[in-house]
Amino acid sequence: MTPVDTDERPFVLIWEVTQACELACEHCRADATPDRHPDELSTAQGKALLDDVRRFGDGQLVVLSGGDPLAREDTVEFVDYGTDIGLRMTVTPSGTRSLSTGAVRALADAGVKQLAVSIDGATPGSHDSFRGEAGSFEQTVRAARDAREAGVPLQVNTTVCAQTVDDLPAIRDLVRELDAVLWSVFFLVPVGRGRVLEPVSPERAERVMGFLDEVSREEDFGVKTTEAPHFRRVQAQRAQSRDGDGGPRRRGGITAGDGFAFVSHTGDVYPSGFLPESAGNVADDSIVDLYRDSDLFETLRRKDELTGKCGACEFRQVCGGSRSRAYAETGDPMGSDPLCEYVPEGYDGPLPERQASELAGD
Repeated sequence: MTPVDTDERPFVLIWEVTQACELACEHCRADATPDRHPDELSTAQGKALLDDVRRFGDGQLVVLSGGDPLAREDTVEFVDYGTDIGLRMTVTPSGTRSLSTGAVRALADAGVKQLAVSIDGATPGSHDSFRGEAGSFEQTVRAARDAREAGVPLQVNTTVCAQTVDDLPAIRDLVRELDAVLWSVFFLVPVGRGRVLEPVSPERAERVMGFLDEVSREEDFGVKTTEAPHFRRVQAQRAQSRDGDGGPRRRGGITAGDGFAFVSHTGDVYPSGFLPESAGNVADDSIVDLYRDSDLFETLRRKDELTGKCGACEFRQVCGGSRSRAYAETGDPMGSDPLCEYVPEGYDGPLPERQASELAGD
């Protein structure tokens, strides 16, 4: 597989087709509401966006998200259209009544390449409490099994925060039982309704990543983190300790603006849904031009211009830290990621407030 040049195209482009959703999830970035916004991109505008995305090249991955993308009646039409023009279309529906067996089959028939569902608790009680809707766990698990029956690869998304972290081993078992191909573990960024939740500490996050590294080596499904790129640093260090095959590499995965782009329901283009600084709007400019040439995106791709301990870190090219979390907690998207426990050898500069307090024993 030819490596992706992330200066030219993203690995992943997410289009938030709507913010409408029946759920009231405690961590919701979008502050989703039951009703659709009147200024959402129309069906015609959505297809024009997909046509423009096609300029990135063959097989560009597009994720239709929300809110609940199935709150729009034309989401299946977007999957069908994107598939026809050569895009790899995936969908992240909410665990609501809209995620019916018929909806899963319709997405499969339209050519969806993967379905991603969210499981944030190992039991109906814990998951439904987090998602704010009784019955969400049952609907989500049923839809996951429907996807398997329809031959659609399944991804399971899980949020890590103080409320969910103890359930991770049991959720891992459920991911295995559902025959998922990928477990995507999202480390909370305090935006939207997520500001009221308690994140895990840097020390706890480090232990969770050690657990996830073990899972990635033991299970048949893949494991990735969202907004926690220092998982790659943890994996490299553990590989070095285990068998001498580790240490920094030249390039890593994706971070906000570097291999990743986000289009909002109204067409604003962001480096990530968790980094609300807009580079422009698809109604006025090409998504391709905004990704490649905007000052915001170009700056975020310059890992050597990171500041604080992220800028001093020998793993900055393989990791780069969460630019979204740095922005959410400091206002500077190029600053240190406050969730990362690692301090580069010889670094004597300032530490993120949360980490400095932890080291001081406060």
